[in-house]
Order: sequence, then C-alpha cells, then structure tokens
Amino acid sequence: MTRTSDTTATGKPLVDLDVVDATLRAALDAGGEWAELFAEDRESTSVVFDEGRVEEMNSGRDRGVGIRVTAGDITGYAHTSDLSAKGLSDAARTAAAVAARQPHGGTVDMMRLGEASLAQPQVAVLPASVGAERKVALLRAADDAARSTYEAITQVTARYGESRRRIMVANTSGVCAADDQVRTLFSVGCVASGDGGLQTGRETVGYTVGWELFDDYHPAELAERAAQRAVTKLAARPAPSGEVPVVIACGGGGVLFHEACGHGLEADLVRKGASVFAGRVGSQVAAGGVTLVDDGTMGPEWGALVIDDEGHPTQRNELISDGVLTDYMWDWLRSRDEGRAPSGNGRRQSYTHLPMVRMTNTFVTNGDTDPADIIADTQSGVYVAHLGGGQVNTATGDFVFGMTEAYLIENGVITEPLREGNLIGNGPQVLADIDAIGNDFAMGSPGTCGKDGQGVPVGDGQPTLRVRALTVGGTAA
Repeated sequence: MTRTSDTTATGKPLVDLDVVDATLRAALDAGGEWAELFAEDRESTSVVFDEGRVEEMNSGRDRGVGIRVTAGDITGYAHTSDLSAKGLSDAARTAAAVAARQPHGGTVDMMRLGEASLAQPQVAVLPASVGAERKVALLRAADDAARSTYEAITQVTARYGESRRRIMVANTSGVCAADDQVRTLFSVGCVASGDGGLQTGRETVGYTVGWELFDDYHPAELAERAAQRAVTKLAARPAPSGEVPVVIACGGGGVLFHEACGHGLEADLVRKGASVFAGRVGSQVAAGGVTLVDDGTMGPEWGALVIDDEGHPTQRNELISDGVLTDYMWDWLRSRDEGRAPSGNGRRQSYTHLPMVRMTNTFVTNGDTDPADIIADTQSGVYVAHLGGGQVNTATGDFVFGMTEAYLIENGVITEPLREGNLIGNGPQVLADIDAIGNDFAMGSPGTCGKDGQGVPVGDGQPTLRVRALTVGGTAA
C-alpha cells in the first residue's frame, strides 16, 4: 500500500476541510491571534509471549483533535474526541478563552490538502492486515530458537508491536498537511542462569515499515543473538572502576549522544537556560571531525517522519559541523520568536499534548578510520558494544549510562566480557575527548524518548569511536 500524504485509508481527510476552516475561524473570532488544528487517528496492536505462552494481546484505537490558540505570548490548548463541527468549535473557543485578551476576529489563509507534495516511502503489507496467528507464530519461533540454542536460557520474553498513526495539521498561517505513519517492532529478551547468577540479553528491531520487516529480520536469528548475549555475560568479570579510554561500537552508543548532547541542542531548553550549549553557536564544542546531525527524513529509521506534528516538513539538520556548533533544533513557537524557519522538530505524543522541540534520528556521522585500527591502537580500556538507559542533566551535560554489553581491551585486543558497569561523564567533555572516528556508521535499536511526560519514537546511531577518557563505574577493585 502506498502511504499518502493527504488522506486516510478511505481517501478522505481526517477532518472535513470546511469544518477545519470553520474551527480555525471560531478560534480567531473568540480572540485568538493564531490557531492550529491537530487531528490524529492512531491504531496499535501488541503481543507479549512469555514462558511459552501468550501473556498479553492488546489492540486499541484512539482518535481526536487538539486545538492550539495563541494571543501574544499566551497559549491555550484544548482537545476533544468529538470530531463533529460543534465539538471542534467548542474546543477552539475553549482554547481561545485561555489565550485571548479580547475578541478581535482575524483571517484564515487555508491551503488545500494535496497542494503540498509530501512523498512518503511505501508499506508493502500493512501489519493490521496480517492475522494474529501469524504474529504469535513469530513469537513462538523466537522462544523456541533461544531455548534450543543454549541450555542455560531459563526465560524468554518476546514482544511484537505495530502501529499506524494518521495525522492532519492545519493552521491560520496557511499550513495544511497530513501524514500516515506505520511502524513495526520485534523484541526478544533472554535470561541465562549459571554460576555467575542470572544475566540478561536483548535484541530489538523496529522500522517505519510494515509486515515486510520480517523479510529481512528473522525472529529466530534475533532470539539467538539475544540468548548469546545473556550466556556470554555468565562468564563476565565485574567491570573495572576508574577513568579509562572507551571504544564505543557502531550503533551501540548513539543513545549517549541523544541524551547527553541532543537534548541540550533543543531550542526550548536553550531558551530556558537549561542547556550547557546555550549561546555557543559558532563555538568549538567538539573535537575536529565530529559532526552531529538530527534527520527526520532518514527513512525507514524509527524516528523518520514526512512532517512533524506542526505540519512542517522534516529535514536534515546539521547541529555540530567538524566540531563547531552550527544550530539548534526548532519548533514553530521558538522559531517564530527568533524570526527564523522551523526545523521540523515540533513533536507531540498525541492529540492530547502540546508540541515541543524533540529529536527524530540523531547521530554522529562517519569518520575515515578502520574500526579495527581504533581497537588495535587502544592498549587498554573498555569496549562498549551496547549502552542501556541512563540519566543526564541538560544544564551541565553530566550523565550516567549503563553498559548492557561491554568487554575489556588489553594490548589492542578485545578480551573478557564485563558486567555491572556504568559510564559516567559529561556530554560536552565527551565531544571534546573523541580522538578516533570509524568509517562503519550504523543506527542503533529503536527507542522512545521521554521529555516532560511525553514519549515519541526516535532513532540514534554513530560509527565506532573512541573517547580518550571516560569514568567507568564498576564493582571490581
């Protein structure tokens, strides 16, 4: 099925254009200076297979509209699941009542849907068209593969998820656009039991594609890799403690740059003074050769979008170029105040939420060094294959991340696996301390970014790279 930019599956916009026009006019008539309608129709299904049986199977649909109205510096917001003309008009007047100083009326300059050319990738098979029994069969295959490969595997949890999100955005500045977003995900987690206690391994794959995901990724192979990670960690030694060189594998540490650097480059945090990068455009903030990009056009990655949740086309935004800070990420509100164009980074979790500045796919670009040479040139240190979750203070850049898969580097060779370790450091310092960048760029696992209580799908990645000194918080003496 071709994903179109202007209609629902029935060939009609989510909200009739005459109703959209009347709703926006109602907001202006009630005193708003600018108004926006955001409509959303979301369908999702998830299945959890645990201990050899289906533990959960959930499907849901949520449909509604959010109305945002501004007057000066004040914003009013209301949302409703009543998509009738009256329901939307009432929501518009409610939002305007919060924002407006006095009724003044205004004009609406509406573009018609379809005038904007927003080409999207194609989805060969909508996941919703595939029967539940085939989805359960994939989960069962993953469970069987993990258990049959390693006797030490004592628990397997496999998860399948699919979503289709159709949105429509129109505002009184003339924006009128829509998108149809399909995502499919598969995840396997394994627990291994041995003399070293219980250890876990996980493998996750997800893209903005349909059921054809499984033409390229086979659940049994994903499960075998997850099981191997868990079993390998049974023989792992406790991670060392102290400051050492750290080599981060391609695709395995993008979350570090997302959290420790990316959030600090979001214009709302910059304007609040909650970013260590505030006021530093044009300054050297990273080592030479380091280029950091946020790219919403990077299909079929997990954070790819044709338009953001304010109706603006996503784009490739180079934030740091050869070590120099060149720009921030912008939503409409912050870009309006600065007299510049938005960067396609206005995102929201759902129609019940206001948009804010958010990342899409954030990554460090390729260097020109063979990753094998980076490892060989590291006499001692830690090799991080995968980072887990962590915490960051965007005002200072200080962070802590768990290492879910890591190894010692001794005499330029990767040796023993490690466990129970964290990476502790500072985002700007990490950028400055990168002294080798590989030529093997890869994106990491799909993720959900949380900010101010909202979660949105994002991607991140990087080539193999080395940080000359990072603190490893381990348990070994």
